Amino acid sequence: MRIIRVFPRKTKATPDDDLARINCPPFFWDEADEVHVSVTFREDNPRAEWLAKQWEPVATVKIGGPALNDRGGEFIPGMYIKPGYVVTSRGCPNRCWFCDAWKREGNEIREYAVNDGFNLLDNNILACSQEHQERVFDMLSRQKERPRFTGGLEAALFTEHHAEVMQRLNPKGIIFAYDEPDDWEPLVNAARICREAGLINQKKHTVRAYVLIGYAKDTIREAEERLKAVCRLCIMPAAMLYDKEKHNAKNDGWIRFQREWMNPYIVGVKMREVLAA
Repeated sequence: MRIIRVFPRKTKATPDDDLARINCPPFFWDEADEVHVSVTFREDNPRAEWLAKQWEPVATVKIGGPALNDRGGEFIPGMYIKPGYVVTSRGCPNRCWFCDAWKREGNEIREYAVNDGFNLLDNNILACSQEHQERVFDMLSRQKERPRFTGGLEAALFTEHHAEVMQRLNPKGIIFAYDEPDDWEPLVNAARICREAGLINQKKHTVRAYVLIGYAKDTIREAEERLKAVCRLCIMPAAMLYDKEKHNAKNDGWIRFQREWMNPYIVGVKMREVLAA
């Protein structure tokens, strides 16, 4: 079946094959059995609906994607994200109030076939069965490119065995999260495990942590203290702003603050200052 996929915007993960279209109506030579409009970001929903109408004369149009709370199913390599990006499981057993993953995909892990790829997007790979994890790690070890755990690793589930796996895989990045106060002790423990395994040092920022900021009753001063605390673990933090649109509308300083703590060069300087203090 010939399926043209239409994307409202282009990102690093957007496919670039002959059947991918970026934010455009059909050309006179476009032919397909179906047209799929794939939407990742909610703010693109109005544009996606407009694109769907434009493509109706070509073939049956279907609209889907994370922005429409699609639960997702078996991953098709290269279909809606570039080859190299891979999903082997969906859902998450955690019910984090700020996260849409478990609301959209369910709070039980669904394990799927392990396709080849180097950039793992699973919401919570460490919540999968041990057998599934080992299949994924074996797959990553066969890739020509160093793996990336873009979906992140849950610090509370990270063990010495996982540190040994990371030593073997030599990934471009290991990403944890510090979203709530209860995440701090697991992050400290994960940092200890990584340090003992030689995965952390002050010159090589392999281990990072997303730090949630800007939620109700949070202050810039408190957020900065949390980010600096992560620096003291020799982990590079990255500020993740909650409800970015609201802060942008209020112009309350959070947008600028997050930009500073998302820029790896600026954060690198801040880390050196914190560690030297």
